[in-house]
Amino acid sequence: MASFKKINTKVFARSGTELTPDNIYWKKYTAPVLVKEFGPIDYIDFSPVEPHYFAVTCSVRVQVYNPITKLVTKNLSRFKEAAYGGSFRNDGKLLCAGGEEAVIRLFDVNTKSLLRLFSGHKAAVHRTFFTNDNLHIASFSDDKTAIVWDIPSEKQIISFNEHSDYIRAGAVSPISKDILLSGGYDKHIYMYDTRTNKQILNVNHEAPVESLLFLPSGGIFLSAGGTEIKVWDALAGGRLLAKIMQHHKTVTCLKLASNGHRILSGSLDRHVKIYDSGTYKTVHSLDYPNSVLSIGISSNDETIVAGMVDGLISVRRREEDVKNEKPQRKKVSYRHSGKNLHTPHVDMIVNEDMKEIMSKHDTYLRKFQYSKALDCVMMSYVVNKAPHVTVALMQELIRRQGLKQSFAGRNGKSLVNIIKFLNKHIGSVRFGRVLLHAANVLMDVYEDRLDELGAEPRKMFTLLAAKLEEEENLILALSELQGKLHMILSAAETAVPAPVKDTQILEPSSAAQKNLILSIA
Repeated sequence: MASFKKINTKVFARSGTELTPDNIYWKKYTAPVLVKEFGPIDYIDFSPVEPHYFAVTCSVRVQVYNPITKLVTKNLSRFKEAAYGGSFRNDGKLLCAGGEEAVIRLFDVNTKSLLRLFSGHKAAVHRTFFTNDNLHIASFSDDKTAIVWDIPSEKQIISFNEHSDYIRAGAVSPISKDILLSGGYDKHIYMYDTRTNKQILNVNHEAPVESLLFLPSGGIFLSAGGTEIKVWDALAGGRLLAKIMQHHKTVTCLKLASNGHRILSGSLDRHVKIYDSGTYKTVHSLDYPNSVLSIGISSNDETIVAGMVDGLISVRRREEDVKNEKPQRKKVSYRHSGKNLHTPHVDMIVNEDMKEIMSKHDTYLRKFQYSKALDCVMMSYVVNKAPHVTVALMQELIRRQGLKQSFAGRNGKSLVNIIKFLNKHIGSVRFGRVLLHAANVLMDVYEDRLDELGAEPRKMFTLLAAKLEEEENLILALSELQGKLHMILSAAETAVPAPVKDTQILEPSSAAQKNLILSIA
């Protein structure tokens, strides 16, 4: 005799998030330790050398933290006004920072001594970086200029003034001491070559630029501004390779992680997104209690730090699964030392037959007691915790043509519970088709008996009618929107694109646009 086949509840179960190697990797961080600073956290930078201290620039100081103890080890406070953009040299011994005073300060990290003071800017300096040869500093200022300074002589080497608004973002090439980028609130990004003292590239981000980042190859760079991150190919004359649109508020900062294989972006929407630097697809997301202004991550991904607008610093450390336990050898005692160690095994393992436990509603289904089966899945703990089980049973009753029988002859309370369930879930994408059929069957059963029902069931039927009308209006509105989108896409397919002067932008195909917009709709 064939065994009874239980109802398939997996059909309506909510699909869980796919567990990828990236999710496993980035979930190994401990719970964040929060440190309170005074004022918004402008910039965070990690020392490239162990033990990978990190510098936090906020208020009128730059503080160097120990990532293990989360305590301040050095306090660089030679500022009279706000400090900006404190960053380490690649040997971790020197640190440069700008500020509201329009000067760049160079510090010895170990002794906290002020070694150099570079004067020449006329407004606040928001970003400062050491060039690839460690002999120069590039600074980016609100006076609309980017300047390269010589560290030994403390003199200005070259100044670039192509921008027409504040410069709040900059980057230096990881492979060349002569190439640097500047991004301004005029929406433009310029690339300069100090060998020719000229601008060699100009692209338009179409939003005020908040952050710039070179990929390790030096030929591709990213710009963040507005809610978009754009990827540009410098070797192809500034061709737009990709747009990343994963944030819904302004993107404030960009960082590289995992030896250049991952890209991190922080935003005012309280999220840090992690992308694959090859495909630019999102692989993980981190959530924070407030808007993120700056992020930093150590070169070995051991520590990730985020600075927020309210002065909070979130420090997360990796939990490595380091287990040096040696496999224990099983100790076997023998009564006589002369016996052969390789004794044959004569034990036979008998597998125990596990009896399958059947749920109550399946038991009633097996006995064709459809009303009792429906009562089991209408219990409050089932409809609240596992509504997919209730819908699966209704689908099975529809298949058996027993739904009408299970609905008939109900009193006020049980009928109200059924209608409440329909009202709550009839608009769900997972359950809509089955519950619409169930609602039709319910109305067929009770349409001639509405006057006999109590006040509460009649009230619930009225709410169900209103809910169905609301769903109908929503479908009509979405159909109208779909028609408008079809017209816009048809016009876009026939339109002739205008030539682009500033840069060669790789426009996505109309088919790709169509699929994207329709998937959103």
